[in-house]
Amino acid sequence: MERSFAEEVKQLGFGQGQVLRGEGILAITKALLQSGVSYVGGYPGAPVSHLLDVMADANEPLLKPMGVYLDASASEAAAAALLGASINYPMRGAVTWKSIVGTNVAADALSNLSSAGVIGGALIVVGEDYGAGASVIQERTHAFALKSSLCLFDPRPSLQNFARVVEEGFGLSEASNLPAVISLRIRAAHMRGALVCKDNVRPAISMRDRLTRHSFDYARISHPPSTYAQEAQKFETRLPAARRYIAAHALNEVIPGEDKELGIILQGGLTPTVLRGLELLGQADVFGGSRVPLLVLNVIHPLVPEQLLDFLEGKRRVLVLEEGMPNFIEQELKALAYDRSLSVRIEGKDTVAAQGEFVPELVLAALARFLGGDAERRRAALSGHAGQGRARLQSPLPKRPPAFCTGCPERPVFSALKIAQRELGETHVAADIGCHAFATLPPFNQGNTILGYGLGLASASAVAPNFDKRVISILGDGGFWHSGLTTGVANAVFNKQDSVLVILENFYTSATGQQHNPSTGKNPQGERVRMSIAETIRSLGVPWMRVVNPYRVGETLKTVKEAMTTAAGGLKVIIARAECQLERQRRVKPQISARLKAGGRVVTPRFGVDPDVCTGDKSCMRFNGCPSLTLKDNPDPLREDPVAHVDQTCVGCGLCGEVAHAAVLCPSFFETRVVHNPDRWERALDAARRWVIGRLQAA
Repeated sequence: MERSFAEEVKQLGFGQGQVLRGEGILAITKALLQSGVSYVGGYPGAPVSHLLDVMADANEPLLKPMGVYLDASASEAAAAALLGASINYPMRGAVTWKSIVGTNVAADALSNLSSAGVIGGALIVVGEDYGAGASVIQERTHAFALKSSLCLFDPRPSLQNFARVVEEGFGLSEASNLPAVISLRIRAAHMRGALVCKDNVRPAISMRDRLTRHSFDYARISHPPSTYAQEAQKFETRLPAARRYIAAHALNEVIPGEDKELGIILQGGLTPTVLRGLELLGQADVFGGSRVPLLVLNVIHPLVPEQLLDFLEGKRRVLVLEEGMPNFIEQELKALAYDRSLSVRIEGKDTVAAQGEFVPELVLAALARFLGGDAERRRAALSGHAGQGRARLQSPLPKRPPAFCTGCPERPVFSALKIAQRELGETHVAADIGCHAFATLPPFNQGNTILGYGLGLASASAVAPNFDKRVISILGDGGFWHSGLTTGVANAVFNKQDSVLVILENFYTSATGQQHNPSTGKNPQGERVRMSIAETIRSLGVPWMRVVNPYRVGETLKTVKEAMTTAAGGLKVIIARAECQLERQRRVKPQISARLKAGGRVVTPRFGVDPDVCTGDKSCMRFNGCPSLTLKDNPDPLREDPVAHVDQTCVGCGLCGEVAHAAVLCPSFFETRVVHNPDRWERALDAARRWVIGRLQAA
């Protein structure tokens, strides 16, 4: 995994009054245990992937003794279906995934779950990957919550509030029979703070206290005629019950202010940004007190009309701060004010940005416009001061586009694909979600589409029969096991698609932090699992399949060219198999360090470029892109062009030399082997070599 949470996990056992210190995710995890959760599961994805990492590290010391079941779900759909346990039984369950893409994958199960309703509390922790730090399409979970009648939290960021929202989320779910979603923003997931703990609660139903009788109720099956009654229950019973719970438990917060004519209604996650903006404008203090009244919506669906009307009462103008579009909260608020014939002016997207993350600078400007007068002038002065930072830079910051890690086994595959297309002509490449998506950037620039996790091959289905060359599709092993097996390979075989599929098998779901998947050989609990991509593909009747070592670029290139030109029809699969270099280095480096400390002999490969041979045309970089392959000044005073250079971050994978050879580039690359703690023979041989070289140089 990306890192061990062993030290943090110890805090999950804290009892009443002890103080936990750590990230927001840790508080969420602790609150689950304090709430008597029976089962947890999910699929990794930023910014909540480490919730599953924490749970995996806590499995042996905490979850198993409490009887809590941990499920490493195969996809977000599998995780959502896991919550089906709460439909018929009073079991509290929680799952997690990255939104909005993960929510889209889980949509079928979620719709059926919300229709049937739950008896036990069902909680979904989604990483709301929205804004400047996002890695996916810019959408929000809000629309899905509205469509399927899910209770949706957007909690004010603090570890104590996160824990409260988890506990109240289960309560709200059980009171309304609706699943509840906690939308955790990128920064909130990684913020650090303190939480005063409670005792963990052993679940009433668990692996240690099992169910003895099944429950059957056709009214809870998502099938006609039950679905007609379930639809009515959503709006006649469940949502009203949710609103009553929200009001009775004061889940939304009012920060009173002195100004009786103005007010601000905001999503809970924006609270620190808004309070800081008001402080800079002289309208709030550093302790969270505001002169302008605030209604902080920790629950953004359903809204409570009576609560909104009470806040609007007597106000002349109200600003709604709601990230993204559509502006659901603003629309509902304006409709409510219109129905009640209120004269209050409601401002929203006309005062703030229509789309994008509400970063501090944007919120500060919006607050200044809303407050007007001295606030606007103060904002202008502050903005001018903030802008001085850029002016003081001696030069622009260097661009740092995302790239493969040094030594990544996926990079040589795209080197081979680029060389192959140079020789055979360019073709359509269907990319996919994962580390390999970096190949859409320079120097490879390969990947015409990205349509969803594991959908690379499926997205090429209509292109393949209409293209004058065989098209290429990309899948990672994580994407293969997630959905690529069925939507991609099975679909292509069934439709007799004549194309090339390249599967990058590095044994981990690497893009989210090296979580285990079926290719790893072990599940997160450390139990051995034997599942083979190659055997699975053979079982589907794919006759043309090759397994290559991607670091051998020449061999990989030959295989790609064969797949592109063979007379054999149907799907052709190339599996590029090599361990994720980042995970390998995390394992190997401590072993090497321990061996060196013990005085053991260690040989490490190092690669370099002979500056006397290098022509400086940079072809090696255009086919490589390794971060350790860079430029340095030419040591020859008669040559101005810089030469290629391999820096100290090199991990010795040998790709640079392999690419230079496969692409028929200059022979300037060389390999050396550094011997630590050499034996007597090696020392003597080294001394002899130095003596001979010295004599030759003298001559």
